[in-house]
Amino acid sequence: MYIFRPVTVADLPAVEALAAQSPVGVTSLPANREALLHKIQASQDALAAEVRLYGEERYFFTVEDRASGRLLGLSGLVASAGYNEPFYSFRNELLIHASPELGIHNKIHALSLCHDLTGHSLLTSFFILPELGAGPAAELLSRSRLLFMAGHPARFADTVVSEMLGVTREDGSSPFWDAVGRVFFGLDYHEAELICGVKGRKFIAELMRQHPIYVPLLSAEAQAVIGEVGEGSRIAFDILEREGFETENYLDIFDGGPTLLGRLPGLRSYAGSRVCRVRLGPVQGGGPYLLANGGLSDFCATLARLHPPAHGEVTVPPDVAAALGVAEGEMVRLAAL
Repeated sequence: MYIFRPVTVADLPAVEALAAQSPVGVTSLPANREALLHKIQASQDALAAEVRLYGEERYFFTVEDRASGRLLGLSGLVASAGYNEPFYSFRNELLIHASPELGIHNKIHALSLCHDLTGHSLLTSFFILPELGAGPAAELLSRSRLLFMAGHPARFADTVVSEMLGVTREDGSSPFWDAVGRVFFGLDYHEAELICGVKGRKFIAELMRQHPIYVPLLSAEAQAVIGEVGEGSRIAFDILEREGFETENYLDIFDGGPTLLGRLPGLRSYAGSRVCRVRLGPVQGGGPYLLANGGLSDFCATLARLHPPAHGEVTVPPDVAAALGVAEGEMVRLAAL
């Protein structure tokens, strides 16, 4: 059985091993023990806090294979992107250059540095072991975050964003970064991502060009990858797209990958979830459901085959209820897969 739960300090060695395998562009999973420990402790503090107005809280989760005790992946939530420092993106836009006297009217594709997405909640840190692919563990790892948000809506904004990795070359370098970021930073893609993951994004405002970047002046290779999803984010992108997220006119500033945006009332697992009373019993057949307890620090979720709820009740196998820490008559939140 797979269980989605908060990461604890005891998980640090396993988290380090997973972070070391994650793609370079996942800046929120740096291969840095101190940064990962701080991330875990920040999550534990957020789960223990009484939150009346969301802000700097960060939550860090994992999926555990209960049979083996192995951690299979990581994912996170940020209550308010850019709470302590601006959350930078490139805004995709068209600039008009016109001369009525010459009868010339041109629309030029440009990228403008902005922090329009500051204040939205952020889905982050998604990484699933490659051998598991787009299977049940990946669905649980990604979508359970929305059940957590549904159970604790005061802790999050009404709009959620998630940055997808852009296209990289076989050697791990980024065509977009080489054409844009490297010019101003003098760093390669890997170095820039590591700095961002460990020290934050303040250096972006200090070094990045503040004026629009004209896309036609970039290399053909860089132009071709703008807004394209890299292989490292394909699973995450597909899951979130099915949830109801859409690509907006924003790009990741490092690799030019797309940014997804969703409004919670329009997201499948959030808006379609129901709170039901547990009735313990065997379940024959049924369909796949995501279900979670109503906890905070002890929040957990899993996948199970259930029959549709009736009269506010749902029959849950005893082993599933035990894994969630719920008893007969207690409440669970569930969403059909």
